Amino acid sequence: MSIPSHRTHASFAALPVADQDRAQRFCTEVLGFEGTAGLETPPCRRLRAAPRGAQTAFTLSGPGTGGFRPGSARGIMLATADADADRARPAAAGVQVDGPDDHPRGRPAAFRDPDGNGPMLLTEKEGL
Repeated sequence: MSIPSHRTHASFAALPVADQDRAQRFCTEVLGFEGTAGLETPPCRRLRAAPRGAQTAFTLSGPGTGGFRPGSARGIMLATADADADRARPAAAGVQVDGPDDHPRGRPAAFRDPDGNGPMLLTEKEGL
């Protein structure tokens, strides 16, 4: 017997940062994300940023939030139709961007945010 699921998408993912305001500026000014409403739940403050039109936002979780360590996030793939074009914006802002290179999954380009988190831009190969 299968039990139906009503889940539709991931609402948010926590991105551990040391300075939430700096992280939000990086997301909006360097990556072109939209800053969204934050959540104040003392003693924590949570700011959010998301790619335009995305269903999933990043909660920029500051020190003391959930035991996260700033700079520890890896494996976050930011899907893009053109990693080559989208690498230009962070590179122009002085961010070191490695790639994109051809891989079996597509064309990833790696970079680090000011805290050392390691998201990647990824143009996926069709059919994956």
